[in-house]
Amino acid sequence: MEVRAVSKYVRISPRKARLVADLVRSKNVGQALTILKFTPKKGARLLSKTLRSAMANAENTKSMDMEGLYIKAIYVNEGPRLKRWRPRAMGRATRIVKRTSHITVVLGEK
Repeated sequence: MEVRAVSKYVRISPRKARLVADLVRSKNVGQALTILKFTPKKGARLLSKTLRSAMANAENTKSMDMEGLYIKAIYVNEGPRLKRWRPRAMGRATRIVKRTSHITVVLGEK
């Protein structure tokens, strides 16, 4: 049995969030939360929030055992981009792309 949680439109680039997701892939949830707690990146805080949501889904809707949970899959997909403009020299403008992510965490029982 598996349970999932999705965070959409998170304001972090997928490339930066995937660095943190690779740290906790296929780990036990307790171990993963400890790793995320001591990882000094913004993505760690966001992934931790999604992981806790998946754990709550497992406990409340599926009545799964919390000790036997592990991260079956975790992936970060690209969301829509916010396009902004910055003025430059001689009347020009350059584009600034603010990327967003969709974070998905799937938990399974051992």
